[in-house]
Amino acid sequence: MTADAERAEAERLIADAFEVPTSYRDATPLPAVGTTPPVPQPGRPPMSQKATDASALMLTAGLATVPPGLIAIGLLVASGYADPVVIGMICAAPAVIAVPVLAAARLLRGAQGIGAETHHHYNGPVSQKHNTVITSTQTRGLIAKTTNKH
Repeated sequence: MTADAERAEAERLIADAFEVPTSYRDATPLPAVGTTPPVPQPGRPPMSQKATDASALMLTAGLATVPPGLIAIGLLVASGYADPVVIGMICAAPAVIAVPVLAAARLLRGAQGIGAETHHHYNGPVSQKHNTVITSTQTRGLIAKTTNKH
């Protein structure tokens, strides 16, 4: 093929490529309110914030068990035998650590702040005004985020 023939073939291929569109964008505006049903989006399914936090915590805890497990497997393989007592200690270690942590979390969650008992003794006419600011505080989770609302 000559240079002119190659150039003509390249121009023909480029012209053919632009004849058929490879994508299309519909520019018509979408209605603000309508009867269109929701469409599932890629990624995690829709759920409450509490469920999202719990699932992230479970994923993190699951990933955290991989390195100790791999180390334990490596030690057992390197030693040449698997002692049942050693296997029992390796398997029981996460439970031994998790049980006190969960118990402490349950105790802290159930603890309510009890105000100090106050006694007032007055002589003569007294005018009392009670101004109470309602504040709710919620702290949840192993890695806690505190939200104070007035």
